[in-house]
Amino acid sequence: MRFVVGMTGATGAAMGIRLLEALAQLGVETHLVLSEWARATIKIETDFSVADVRAMATRSYSARDLAASISSGSFRTDGMVVCPCSMKTLSAIRIGLSDNLITRAADVALKERRRLVLVTREAPLSEIHLENMHHLARAGAVIFPPTVAYYARPSTVDEVTDYVVGRIIDQLGIEHSLINRWKGDQQSIPTSDDQPSPDSDDSRLTVVRRSP
Repeated sequence: MRFVVGMTGATGAAMGIRLLEALAQLGVETHLVLSEWARATIKIETDFSVADVRAMATRSYSARDLAASISSGSFRTDGMVVCPCSMKTLSAIRIGLSDNLITRAADVALKERRRLVLVTREAPLSEIHLENMHHLARAGAVIFPPTVAYYARPSTVDEVTDYVVGRIIDQLGIEHSLINRWKGDQQSIPTSDDQPSPDSDDSRLTVVRRSP
């Protein structure tokens, strides 16, 4: 399989780096594009150099190289992930502004009806952000905010990152064992004895913490 991976300057460089590592371990061909601010964020947020990150990909391109192979729909890929995806990049993709190789490759993914996963990184979200996401979701993109699943009981940042990356890879249709998946029979399901009586006057929310 072959995927384009774009990284922008939004916080969360570790997610994009871990995604590249995981895809390489799975034998997936990756074509990486780093924006100017992605390079800055990598230096700020991680111990990796930009050269280290580029080396994780099968091939790496300058974001200014609009003549690159991945800028053409005739270059066959299985899709693209932008991880993390800034609101600036989101808005550019929404209006078809192919002003750099990340937004152009995303435009190609949409027009060729290929997978496009946007790991949108912002909080809280304004009405403008939500409208852009809604528009792109209707156009076929997967809007993927990097949320945490607490049922897995993560205890480190790396475990949280692995969970997010594992769920991103799920969207690409690739089998992997990066995460512990939900198994309902392993969880405590509330019984009627745990619920307040309908006749009870106590309307307060009771939080029950399970023992480790």
